Order: sequence, then C-alpha cells, then structure tokens
Amino acid sequence: MTDETHQAKPGKRILLVDDDYEIVESMRIALETRGYEVLVARDGNQGLAMAEREDPDLLILDMMMPKRSGFLVMEKLRRTRPVPLRIIMITANEGSRHKAYAEMLGVDDYIRKPFAMDRLLESVDKLLA
Repeated sequence: MTDETHQAKPGKRILLVDDDYEIVESMRIALETRGYEVLVARDGNQGLAMAEREDPDLLILDMMMPKRSGFLVMEKLRRTRPVPLRIIMITANEGSRHKAYAEMLGVDDYIRKPFAMDRLLESVDKLLA
C-alpha cells in the first residue's frame, strides 16, 4: 500500500476525547483511512491538556467522561483560546437541554450515539474542508 491516502488532508489533526475504547478505535481507524492524523485522550483532563499542547484542527468530544465532562472541556477551551477550536460533540444523552447548551457554547456539530460512521466523517470533512 502506498502513502497516497495520507496525502489527502496534509496536516489536519483531530483530537478524539472519549473514554469508550471501542468507539475511539472505530473513529480513529475511519479518520486515519481518510488521511487525518488522529490523537486520542481518554478523559476530559487529558483531552484539555492535549488540546492546549497539540493545537488540533478539530476536537471530537464525548459529553460524559471521567474527571471532566465534555462541557467543562469545551467551556475552558472557549475561555482560553483566541481562535475557537472546531468541535464535534458526541453523546448518548437524549436531552435537548444538553444540545442547547452545547450550541450556546458554540459546538460545530452535535451527534447522538449510536451514530453511523458516515455521519461523523461527513461532518469532519465539512468542518475541515
């Protein structure tokens, strides 16, 4: 196999922040196949530290995580970054209040689990085009 697939989106880095190993792995494989560089954090604190250190182009953030929720990560990033980071929030939560709050914080997309991988990839491609 050649490296051509990795030439598709040079330098586009995505940080996945989710504590569900299986979901992270399936997203990572799908995104890497598309040519994105993928970084992974397993909880909110690690995700926040990596977002600040690595400066990714996009954050895919789970809402419910140990140590720090996706909302708390997002609130902190919105306060500390001069240029807002593109964020897709994924959640198993059905509540519309959560969606409204995520939108108020400026989330770029809000996807409910379980989701079709195509739905996520479409959103990622659109946000990083």
